[in-house]
Amino acid sequence: MVDWASLWTIYGWPLTVMVGQIMLVLMSVLISIAFLLLADRKIWAAVMLRRGPNVVGPFGLLQSFADFGKFILKEIIIPDAANKGVFLLAPVVTVVLAFIAWAVIPFADGWVISDINVGMLYIFAISSLGVYGIIMAGWASNSKYPFLGALRSAAQMVSYEVSIGFVIVTVLLLAGSLNLSDIVRAQKTVWFFIPLFPMFVIFLILALAETNRPPFDLAEAESELVAGYMTEYSSVPYLLLMLGEYLNIVLMCAMATILFLGGWLPPFDVAPFTWVPEVIWFVLKMLLIFFYFAMVKAFVPRYRYDQLMRLGWKVFLPISLAWVVLTAGVLVTFDLAP
Repeated sequence: MVDWASLWTIYGWPLTVMVGQIMLVLMSVLISIAFLLLADRKIWAAVMLRRGPNVVGPFGLLQSFADFGKFILKEIIIPDAANKGVFLLAPVVTVVLAFIAWAVIPFADGWVISDINVGMLYIFAISSLGVYGIIMAGWASNSKYPFLGALRSAAQMVSYEVSIGFVIVTVLLLAGSLNLSDIVRAQKTVWFFIPLFPMFVIFLILALAETNRPPFDLAEAESELVAGYMTEYSSVPYLLLMLGEYLNIVLMCAMATILFLGGWLPPFDVAPFTWVPEVIWFVLKMLLIFFYFAMVKAFVPRYRYDQLMRLGWKVFLPISLAWVVLTAGVLVTFDLAP
C-alpha cells in the first residue's frame, strides 16, 4: 500500500516550497522590470529636460503595464521568407535563459533558490548561452539588418566575455569560493570594490557591452540597423526580446552588487544600518547600479564598431589579465589567500 503521507513529506512538500520560491522570485523580478523600465525612460527624459511618460496612472507609474497590454493585443507578424519555427523560438530562448540565471542570485542571507557551490560557473554558462537567442533571431528573420545585428552582437558578447571573466577571477581569488553567498560573506570586512577598484570600473563598462546598452548598442543601432536583430519582430515576440534584454541588465546590476558592493551587507556594521533588512540593502545597491546604466544611456555617444572591438581586445583584456596576475601575486606573497 502506498504511503501517501510519507511521499508528500519526502517529495511533495519540498517541491511545493521550491515552486513557491521560483514564483516569488519570478513575480518580483517581472514587477521590478516594469518600474525599472519606466525609471529608465524617466531618467533619459529628465536629462533631456523632457517629462517622459506621465499620463497612464499617477506620475505615469502604469505606463509599462499599458505597453504590456498593447503588445499582447497586437498581431504577431511573421515575414514570408523567415524560418518560422526558429523565428518564434528565438525570443523564448532569450527570455528563458535570462530568467533561469536568477536561480543562484542571493537576495539576502539564505534568500536564494539554489545555493550551489559553483554558482559563478552557472552564471558564466547561462550568459554564454544567451547569445544563441540573438543569433537565432537575426538568422531566422532572413533579412539583412537583423542578420548584421546578430553578427555584431555575437562578436561583441564573445569579445567582452573574455575580459569580464578575468575581472570575476580577481574577485574569486579574494573570496576563495565560487558560491555567490560565500562571495558576499567574504566582504564582511571590506567590500571588494575598494581593493579591486579598477576591476570594478572595468566591470561596469563591460556590463554595458554584455547587455548591448549604449554606448555599445551596435547590435541594434537605430541610425544604422533600425532595430538590429529585433527589426522584423512585433507583438509578443518583440516583448519577449525586450524583456530578455532588461532581465540581463538587472542581472548585471545584481552581479555588480554581489561581486563588488557586498551584496546584502550594510555599509557599516553598526546601528542604525543593521536595523535595515538585508534585502533592502541589496535592492538599494542594485538601483544605484541601474541608475548608472540609465545615465550612461542618456549622455554617452555611441562607439564605432571598430572602436568597440579595439577597446575590448586591446584595452580591457590586457588590463584585466594583468590585474589577475597582480592580485594572485599579492595574495601569495603576503600569504593572504583565503
